[in-house]
Amino acid sequence: MAENDSAQEKTEEATPRRREKAREEGQIPRSRELTTTALLLAGTIGLAVFGQFIGQKLMAILRFNFELEREAIFDTSVMISQLTTSFYDGLLALVPLFGVLLVASVLGPIALGGWLMSVKAMAPKLSRMNPGAGLKRMFSLKSLVELGKALAKVIVILLLAIWLLSGMQQELLALAHEEVVAGIIHSLRLSVYAAIALSAVTILIAIVDVPFQIYDHAKKLKMSMQDIKDEHKDTEGKPEVKGRIRQLQREMANNRMMAQVPEADVVITNPTHYSVALKYSPESMDTPILLAKGGDHIALKIREIARAHDIEIVQSPQLARAVFYTTEVDDEIPAGLYVAVAQVLAYVFQLRNFRRGQGERPQHPRNVPVPPDLRFDK
Repeated sequence: MAENDSAQEKTEEATPRRREKAREEGQIPRSRELTTTALLLAGTIGLAVFGQFIGQKLMAILRFNFELEREAIFDTSVMISQLTTSFYDGLLALVPLFGVLLVASVLGPIALGGWLMSVKAMAPKLSRMNPGAGLKRMFSLKSLVELGKALAKVIVILLLAIWLLSGMQQELLALAHEEVVAGIIHSLRLSVYAAIALSAVTILIAIVDVPFQIYDHAKKLKMSMQDIKDEHKDTEGKPEVKGRIRQLQREMANNRMMAQVPEADVVITNPTHYSVALKYSPESMDTPILLAKGGDHIALKIREIARAHDIEIVQSPQLARAVFYTTEVDDEIPAGLYVAVAQVLAYVFQLRNFRRGQGERPQHPRNVPVPPDLRFDK
């Protein structure tokens, strides 16, 4: 039992197929802290860069709405015109900032894990509504880490805020002695710089969170040896299924091969263990080709088909074995067997002429010349 439990421990790194499947299901490493950092920094830096532009646009909108002619104040139709113009001007003022935030909202999530659009991840799952699973997630290691990150963010940002306020104390108190417009501009500048500094602190949280998310994702994808074996079976196919497929492929190849036997000019036999069917057409072929070959019961089947279609069967053990072992179906015979096969084919063609009443009966070719390196004496 202990050995079985140990075998089921997920100690192996995820295979490429496992990672690909997880990605299809929407399981990729994501860091909310990295996204938050990107949005905060983009927003605060965007305010620093476009703040003056936005302020000028908003002041122009205020002047446009408060500096009205006396007749326009009592004209109710002007209200719609003023509202529409102010809306478009306000939207135009915020477009640069919104553009920066849009880019940050896209780049932040895909910086870790890349771009992913998974239909499976968006599909509703009833398992997410299971109270037991919800409680398990609440008290999991990941939840504790998230709680720790939240507390760390609060503490770090609070300490930095106290440090910034103490450092800017004299400057903040001096705002009371400045003119109104200059004081407002100065206070806004201080606020933006403080916001950038506070946002930059989240980089420290993201630096800790990103490696943890990568580690946690890799841990979730780990597999046991049994998982790897099952995946291999699903990918490569079970041995019995693969064996059955190979058997069907052989049967199809044999059926296709047997269908070509009636086209042969001669069948050379061992005489019992091997049979090879050859075809040669001087008008369309340079050399004879092998249409079919087989041993034992396939050899017997080839001979039966040959007899049924009146194809000459010639016994030549050495030549039959040589063709069987050196030539594949639909291939040309090797050059070393040209002379031997030519003698057999000459005998067959002369025998056909004799049966038509032309010429004398040829002698059966015995001891055809098979080169020593092409002999298979089995």
